This record gives sequence, C-alpha cells and structure tokens, in this order.
Amino acid sequence: MKTRNLAWGMALTLVAGVAWGKEDVMKRAQGLFKPIPAKPPVMKDNPASPSRVELGRMLFFDPRLSASHLISCNTCHNVGLGGTDILETSIGHGWQKGPRNSPTVLNAVYNIAQFWDGRAEDLAAQAKGPVQASVEMNNKPENLVATLKSIPGYPPLFRKAFPGQGDPVTFDNVAKAIEVFEATLVTPDAPFDKYLKGNRKAISSTAEQGLALFLDKGCVACHSGVNMGGTGYFPFGVREDPGPVVRPVDDTGRYKVTSTAADKYVFRSPSLRNVAITMPYFHSGKVWKLKDAVKIMGSAQLGISITDADADKIVTFFNTLTGAQPKVMHPVLPPNSDDTPRPVSN
Repeated sequence: MKTRNLAWGMALTLVAGVAWGKEDVMKRAQGLFKPIPAKPPVMKDNPASPSRVELGRMLFFDPRLSASHLISCNTCHNVGLGGTDILETSIGHGWQKGPRNSPTVLNAVYNIAQFWDGRAEDLAAQAKGPVQASVEMNNKPENLVATLKSIPGYPPLFRKAFPGQGDPVTFDNVAKAIEVFEATLVTPDAPFDKYLKGNRKAISSTAEQGLALFLDKGCVACHSGVNMGGTGYFPFGVREDPGPVVRPVDDTGRYKVTSTAADKYVFRSPSLRNVAITMPYFHSGKVWKLKDAVKIMGSAQLGISITDADADKIVTFFNTLTGAQPKVMHPVLPPNSDDTPRPVSN
C-alpha cells in the first residue's frame, strides 16, 4: 500500500505539470530508472550455484512437470519469444484457455511479486502455481515428485544441486531450482540502458522526445525503477473505464487475493522492459498494437487524449527498451523409466 500511495502522489504531481521544470531529460530519467544489471540478484534463502541453475533450466523445459507431459514452463514463457507465448491467454491442460495473458518471465526477478494480481511473493512461489492449476499443468505435487524420482537421471542432479539433504527431490526444491534459473533470464544492454549510462546517442532524438512525453504525461508514476514497472499495484481505469473487452468485468484483479473492496480492478503494473516484443497487452491480452495500448493508458489512467503523433514517439521510445535476449540452449532431458507415471490426457 505504501508503494501505491507514493506512486499516486507522484502521479498527481506529474499530471499537475509542476514536477519536472526544465531539467535535462537524461538527468530526469537517470533519477527514475536504472539499467538492468548484467548479473541477476542473489535470491533470498536460495543461493544460486551452477548445478542448481542447471537443474532449474532442465525443469523449466521439461513438459513432464505437467500431468499431460505436454506443457512446460517454457510453453507459456518462451525464452525465444520475449519470455511469453504471444497469445491473448495461454492454452493449458486439455486445450483449456487461461483467464489472463501470460506475463513475460524476462526480468521478472525484479518485480515486487508475481502474477498480475501479485498472489505469488517470488519466483519460487510462482513456479508452484501453474503446476497445480487445473487450467494449466493440472498436476499435483506428489505426482510430480513421484515422476521425477522415477526418472533415473534426476535424483543425482537434485543431490548435487541441494547437497546435504537426505531426500532432495521435493516440490519445494523444484520451485527453488526453477527460481534461480529464471533469475538468470535478464535482458541488459538495451539502447535505453546505454542512454541511462550517459550515452546520449544510444537512442534517437525521436525516442528521447517519446521519453520526455512518458515523463511529462505521468506514465512514470506506475512504470519506474529497474524494471520500469512491476513494483506496485494500481487500479486499471482510474479516470475512464477501458471497457469490458480490455478490462473484463468478472476479472476483479487483486480483489480476488485480498477481498478488499479498494482492490477491485487493481493489478500489478507490468514491466515495460521488452514491451515492443511481448504483445498482446494488458491482463486480457486483447490489445495487439503497442500504439493502441499507449492511447488506452492515456485515457483510462490519466484522463487525457494522447495524439497519434505523441503515441508514435512514445512507441519509438518503447522500442529502445528491448535488451539483449538470453540465449538458452534447450537441454537434453533424462529419459523415463518403466516406473514413470503415464501422462494424463484430460
């Protein structure tokens, strides 16, 4: 709540048009944003090691985490597609369509929490959710553990990744391994990162104009910090209801987590990192053009009409937020044994 109050205080000041004066655009940006670090942060209570990261990589790509043996973490968070699946909402077990757009896994380690409603406090907690969701992987922790223990190649990898544990093949350790791997999926060295480090030529003059508009119109109130978002919860439709297509009436956002009336239609702000390649937009996934998303945010959140020309400049700025994409080799996974549980189709 503190984060949201501070952010909205900033928003009111920005919309009033008195926050910035005539300060240099680069200096203003440097005070609000930070470049993506080349190395991932250290996970609290989950120290990374090469063996743990490697196990996490294997589990991230292994479809046997799902009951059907068809769906992996990478299915909905494809590291070759900006960490998303480029669908309105993901397709899960039995071809069920999920209720929300799949957020990017890239740079997700810098979010305050995971999922659109923030119901998972970290990446480890997030990793457990899809495994058990009937509309996603439709599995159970005990079945997943039995599957992994039945695959001869996995127990030695767990013992190496979690030394000193008598029985390391656990659901908690699955989540911890995936967490440290996902923390490596960062995208440094975007043109905007180079700009933040002092290279004015890293982005075009049009992109810099888009950055100035982004600051002056108040967008930064919800999208600041290293990840340019992901650090707080905000109501969607502050000044204007974006409509039932973009904001479905029955998806009340964080209210489903807190049961607090003030949290109706409140969502965690998405990161804008790599936003130009992670379409479609919003939790509904109903908006495919970034320019349209910019204009919707202007009317819904700020109560202003953003012109086509200004929206084009902001989109030009957004294109500078695409960083170096992680190059992850698909692992060779250990084969089943005769005792491995059979896949469940529906």
